[in-house]
Amino acid sequence: MKSIEIYPNTKALIFDLDGTLADSMPIHHESWKKTSKIMGVDYSFDFLCSCAGMPTSEIIELLNQRNNHSINPQEFSLLKEEFFTKEMHNIKEISSVTDLVYKYHKKLPMAVGTGGKRKIAEETLKILGLNKYFSILVSADDVTQFKPNPETFLKCADLMGISPQNCQVFEDGALGIQAAQKAGMMVTDVTPFY
Repeated sequence: MKSIEIYPNTKALIFDLDGTLADSMPIHHESWKKTSKIMGVDYSFDFLCSCAGMPTSEIIELLNQRNNHSINPQEFSLLKEEFFTKEMHNIKEISSVTDLVYKYHKKLPMAVGTGGKRKIAEETLKILGLNKYFSILVSADDVTQFKPNPETFLKCADLMGISPQNCQVFEDGALGIQAAQKAGMMVTDVTPFY
């Protein structure tokens, strides 16, 4: 399999977490399914995939508007998180992406920019043994605007002290790819590599 390339003018790497470093999407989807059944939420798998990178509560807000639901976003999010944390010990790394982390550790500044909650993101990195490679993590708890807004990635660049045009973002979700492009960063869709 072809390996992921780093562009010549890249001075820092920013990684999305779920579906990019961590093969956690199947667990997220299963948690969504269980929570939706309990709370009576209508959604399609394709819709959920199109929202990859958004916090759960934001997705519920969208579904409430679309389907005329009145589901409590925080309540849904907490229940979904409960299901997810029970299974998160099963998360595996996506080696085609984590290989970059190992290769460029201490050579280039690196950060994680995720639409997930900080507590879950930190635990995911710990489970994968990646916590020792990242001192910078920007989560949904650290921004006011979520992907496709570029705030997450711009904050990563700022914390690393690298200008956005010299950051290369690794993403699996359409919203994250848009966010990186809006930030003026180079972006690599990692999905063809796993």
